[in-house]
Amino acid sequence: MKITRREIVKTGLAAGTALSMPTILRAQTSPDDARTVRWIPGGNTVAFDPIFSLNASQHALAIYDMLFDVDSKGMPQPQMVGKWGVSEDKKTYTFQLREGLIFHDGSPVTAADCVASIRRWAQVDTSGKLIMAKAKDISKQDEKTFTITLNEPLPLLIPLLASSYAGYYLAIMREKDAKLPPTEQVTANIGSGPFKFNQALAKPGASFTYDRNEQYIPRQEPADGFAGGKVVKVDRVVMEFITDEQTAFAALQAGEVDFVQYPAQVLYPAIESDPNLELELLNTAGSDMFIRLNCLQKPFNNVKARQAMLHLIDQEAIMLAAGFEPKNIRPVTSIFGYSTPYSNDENTAWYKKGGDPERAKLLLQEAGYAGETVLILQTTDWPQGSNAAQYLANTLRNIGVNAELAASDWAGMEKRRVNKGPIVDGGWSVFISDFADSKFNNPIGLPLLAANGVDYYGWPKNDEYEALRAKWAEVETLDERLALAREMQRLAWDFVGTVMLGNYVDPIARRKSLIGLVQVPSVYYPMWNMEKVSA
Repeated sequence: MKITRREIVKTGLAAGTALSMPTILRAQTSPDDARTVRWIPGGNTVAFDPIFSLNASQHALAIYDMLFDVDSKGMPQPQMVGKWGVSEDKKTYTFQLREGLIFHDGSPVTAADCVASIRRWAQVDTSGKLIMAKAKDISKQDEKTFTITLNEPLPLLIPLLASSYAGYYLAIMREKDAKLPPTEQVTANIGSGPFKFNQALAKPGASFTYDRNEQYIPRQEPADGFAGGKVVKVDRVVMEFITDEQTAFAALQAGEVDFVQYPAQVLYPAIESDPNLELELLNTAGSDMFIRLNCLQKPFNNVKARQAMLHLIDQEAIMLAAGFEPKNIRPVTSIFGYSTPYSNDENTAWYKKGGDPERAKLLLQEAGYAGETVLILQTTDWPQGSNAAQYLANTLRNIGVNAELAASDWAGMEKRRVNKGPIVDGGWSVFISDFADSKFNNPIGLPLLAANGVDYYGWPKNDEYEALRAKWAEVETLDERLALAREMQRLAWDFVGTVMLGNYVDPIARRKSLIGLVQVPSVYYPMWNMEKVSA
């Protein structure tokens, strides 16, 4: 029998779906909002430094610029770089900055700023770590020129420098900011990007304001993904942090906000029927939701317990329980995502529609599971993740697992998941997260696809897999990488650090007076190119 969302709601496994419109809306905005966009993002901004936290990327996209970035097809294009070239032996890359790059404090962007920023980024980003492992030197040549000299050729150097959508955002900061260790958050919020952060109007937990950077000179090419000209056509963008989906919808319908990044799917019919509103799919590849297992602590320090989770998960049921409509979800059986060029079917015999609880139960017995607590981190300010966590806990209990939930906001989950210790010392067993499907295109840039025991929470370790991953940046042809992808996946589904829950597409909701939004292979959306027109 096909599971429907209505049936899941009736059994009490999905939360927060009842339509309860607020009776009082916020005060109407002032008349000068004709060139102000009010935007409800996917979550609260709690970190501002994109090297300190992956979840600062939306903020970074507004105020910082990058040396290279990717277009709508995922191809790297120069952004801050005006000219670049490589030596005949393919070991020395020379980069010259384009004219007119100025930080928000009025100081010019220099090669020294770029060198310091690359070095800081490379301490945390897997692409950056690879570059540094192969680099002989990264140095300033003059005020506008710097070089990266390698010990051996690295064919993927430029794509790695443009891989912010897959890893940490390579924000070019002032040298004095970039000299801070990555464990210390930069709080100056001074970049050279198309928007300035308005510190005076900052209301932590409520709203943050970004003003158009009048000194910013965009590239001449048309906007294309994250690449091309970042032409700002509004004066101000206000990020409004409204976590209640019904309140967000009411504010959109009343014209108090212009953009809702994650409208509740049960409200799609209401949005589509409103002549002033529109759903728009900006990330057509969607996102992949996953479970991350703590490989250091019981029970998931045993590989059979991790394999049990592969067999246990009913992807359709958990995605419906999360709150997604059937037409918007798709199964994911590849570590390379749903739709990337490297997605494949190697070693996927474990996948079974509906899952296989009996097989999961047997594997747990073989792992010697003895009733240890499985603690699931539940992010209450991400409704889909919260619902999925509740469903997962019930599923585990049904096969005799002592599953408990630890509820907190996303920021609380981030703080806890760094703990490698046992649960009694503040550790954890499972957390749920997601990444844009396009990120799974790059096993070097996406920390989730590492298995070195270091780069991402959960800390799986497999030396054979890591040897294959190291070859990724060295091979030059697509066919070679396709073959590597199959071998990596064969191993990954044996040691199991991550369990896929499914792919979903998530249109944004906007007022029809807001036009020009840019399609990108990401869940972080540019604020340039959009404009407000008369309805």
